[in-house]
Amino acid sequence: MPTLTSFFAAALLPLASTPQDTKPVDPLQESHARMVATLASLRDEALRSNPFFGFQAIEQARNALAAIPAGEKPKQRWQLLRDLGFHLLRLGSVEDSIRVYDQAREIVQKHPKMFAPSEAADTAFELGLACFRLGETTNCVAQHCEASCIFPIQGGGVHQDKNGSTKAIALFEWMLQHKPEHAGARWLLNLAAMTLGEHPQRVPEKHRLDFKRMDSQGEFPRFTDVAREKGLAEPTLAGGVVADDFDGDGVLDVVNCNWGAHEQVRFWKGAADGTFVERTRESGLEGILGGLHLTHADFDNDGDLDLFVLRGAWMRQHGRWPNSLLRNEGGGRFVDVTYAMGMVEPMLPTQTASWADYDNDGDLDLFVGNEASPEQPAPCQLWRNEGGRFVDVAAAAGVTNDRYTKGATWGDVDSDGLFDLYVSNNGQANRLYRNKGDGTFEDIAAKAGVELPIASFSTWFFDYDNDGALDLFVASYYPFLEPYVAWLAGADGGFEPQALYKGDGRGGFRNVTLEVGLARPNCTMGSSFGDLDNDGFEDIYLATGYPNYEGLMPNLTLHNRGGKRFLDVSNASGMGHLQKGHGVALFDFDRDGDLDVLEDLGGAFPGDGFASALFQNPGNANQWLELRLEGRRSNRNAIGARVRVDVREGETTRSIHRRVSCGSSFGGNPFTLHFGLGSAQRVELLEVHWPASGERQTFRDIAAGRRLKLIEGESELR
Repeated sequence: MPTLTSFFAAALLPLASTPQDTKPVDPLQESHARMVATLASLRDEALRSNPFFGFQAIEQARNALAAIPAGEKPKQRWQLLRDLGFHLLRLGSVEDSIRVYDQAREIVQKHPKMFAPSEAADTAFELGLACFRLGETTNCVAQHCEASCIFPIQGGGVHQDKNGSTKAIALFEWMLQHKPEHAGARWLLNLAAMTLGEHPQRVPEKHRLDFKRMDSQGEFPRFTDVAREKGLAEPTLAGGVVADDFDGDGVLDVVNCNWGAHEQVRFWKGAADGTFVERTRESGLEGILGGLHLTHADFDNDGDLDLFVLRGAWMRQHGRWPNSLLRNEGGGRFVDVTYAMGMVEPMLPTQTASWADYDNDGDLDLFVGNEASPEQPAPCQLWRNEGGRFVDVAAAAGVTNDRYTKGATWGDVDSDGLFDLYVSNNGQANRLYRNKGDGTFEDIAAKAGVELPIASFSTWFFDYDNDGALDLFVASYYPFLEPYVAWLAGADGGFEPQALYKGDGRGGFRNVTLEVGLARPNCTMGSSFGDLDNDGFEDIYLATGYPNYEGLMPNLTLHNRGGKRFLDVSNASGMGHLQKGHGVALFDFDRDGDLDVLEDLGGAFPGDGFASALFQNPGNANQWLELRLEGRRSNRNAIGARVRVDVREGETTRSIHRRVSCGSSFGGNPFTLHFGLGSAQRVELLEVHWPASGERQTFRDIAAGRRLKLIEGESELR
C-alpha cells in the first residue's frame, strides 16, 4: 500500500515538479506553505471588508459624514452617526463609539419632532450599550479576577470603576420610560445595577428582575476560575478548544482556535503541575489562522492526535474559507496537509465536523456540516478515509443535508454495529441519518421524532440514565432576550426549549425534555458533558450568548440527578459566566481525579474579546476511574467503543455506561473515558466492546482511583 507521504507527493505533483537541477519541494511543506499564504490573503481582505472584522465600514461612514455641510441634513447625519458608533463599538473603540453616539443623541434632542419615539429610544439604548461595554472593559477585562462576570455578580466581580455602568443605568431607565417592553434594556438595567453592587434597590420596581428562577436547585461543588494562574487566560474572540495529549508525554495539552481572520491557532503544552505554557511556534502552527471550532482525532492511525480546523461559520457568502487538516508528525508538531489531501475545495462556510469509522474499515472518516443558505449553497461533505487520501462521498451516501448545519454527531442508535449520523440544522428540521451498511444513509428523523428544536445548535449522543442505550441532546439557540426575560419574570411559554431524547437502543426515541427539567429558554452555542461530581451520571455544561453586545446570559451547569432529572446548579457551581461562551472542554487538567471545565469566552466582534475561563473542580469524596482505549483492528482512538463498568455501593450494584466519541459538536473533551464511581472503592466488572472487530474484553476487581490503558487484543490492562 502506498505510504501517506507518497500520496502527498502524487497529489502535489503539479506543484512540486521542478527543473532537474533544482532540489525537489517537500510536498508536506508545500501544502503547509500554500495554506499559510491562502489564510494570509483572506486575513488581509477580511480586515478590509468583512462585516465582522473589517474597517472599511468606518471609513465609509466617516467619509459620508464629512460630505454633509455643517448644520444640514440632521436626520441623515443621525443615521450615519449611529452606523459609525456601531462599527467603532464592533471593533473595540468603545470611548470613540460613546462620543459618536452622544452626537447622535444630541441631534435627536435638538430636533425632537423629526424623530419617532422608537428612534429616540433606540438611540438611547445604543449609547447605553456602549457605556455598559465600557464598564466591562475597564473592569472585567482590564482588572480581571476570578469573580469577574460570574453571575450573580458579587465580591471581586463588582466594578471598581463605576462610570460605565452608572451612565448605562440612566440611559436604560430613560429608554424604558419610552419603550417599557424592551427586553434588552430591562435585562441590562438589572445587570448594570448588579455590577455596582446595587441590585435590586437601584432598579425601579416595575423593571426589576428578582432572578429567583435562576437560584440553584441543589447543592454542588463550587468551581474557581484559575485560568490566569495556570497560564490560559489569554483574551480571545469566539473560538473552539480541544484538550488531549498531543505530544505524547502523558500530560494533557490544549489547542485553541479563534474565529478572527487574523487570529492565531494556539498550542498550550500542559505540565505535570497543572500549568500550561504556549508553544505555538514550536508546534508548527504559526500562520494557521482563524477557525470558530476545531476537532481532533488520529486520522492516519499513527498514534498521534491530528487536528481539523473549521472556518467561515455564520458568514454565508463571506465565509468561503478553507478548513485545515493538520497532521501531527509526532511530539505535537503539526503540518497542514489540506492541499495535499485535496480537501481545500470547495471552500464553504462551516463550524462543525465529526469523526467516526462509519464503514468499519478501521480508519476514521469525517463528516463536515456546511451552512447552506440562500446566499451560499453549501452541501455537507462526507470524507471517506481510504488509507492515504480522503474522498467526498456525501452525495452518493445521501448526506449532503443542504441546510444550515450547526452541529453533527455520530452514534449507533439501533445497536447494529454501524454509526448513524445526527445533523442539527438551524432554521429547519434536524436529520437522523440511519447507516444502511451499504455506504448509504436514510433520514429517519421524522419517524424517530427527533427533528426539533428548529432553532438548534450543538448536539451529542450520550447515555444520561445509564441504561445502555444512546440518548440524544440537542441545544436550542434563539438569539433574542425577549423569551429569556419573560421566563425570568414568570412566563412558561413563548420559547422553543432544548431537547433531550431518550433512546431505546433500537432506533426509537422519546422526548423527555419536560420530565427531566430541561424545558427552559437557553441560547446555547458551545457545550460539553461529563461527570462533574463523580456520581456516575454525566452532567451538562452549556455556553450561552449571541453576537450582539447585549447577548449576555449566564452559562449553565446542569446536574444529572441519578438519570431522572437535571437541576440547574449554575450559581452554586460558580460557573455561571456572563460572557459569550463557545468551545468547551471537560478534562482533569490537575490530575486529581475529577473533571475541570475549560471554556473559550469572547464574542464575534473584535471589541468583544474576553479571557478564557478554566474552572477548577474542588472535588468531593466520590471515587473515579480513567480508561484510555487504543484500537488496532478498530480505529486508533477507539471511537465507537462501548464500555460498561459495574460497581457496588453498599448492597446495591449498578452499571455505568460510556462510549468513546468526539463529545459535543461544539466541545473538545479528551478521548480518555472518565468514570465517576460514587462511593464504590472498586470496580467489580469492566467490559469493553470494540467497534470494528466486535471483540469483547472483560476485566474484574479493579481498584478505584486508577488511570488505565487497554490496547485492543491485549489481555492485560496497563
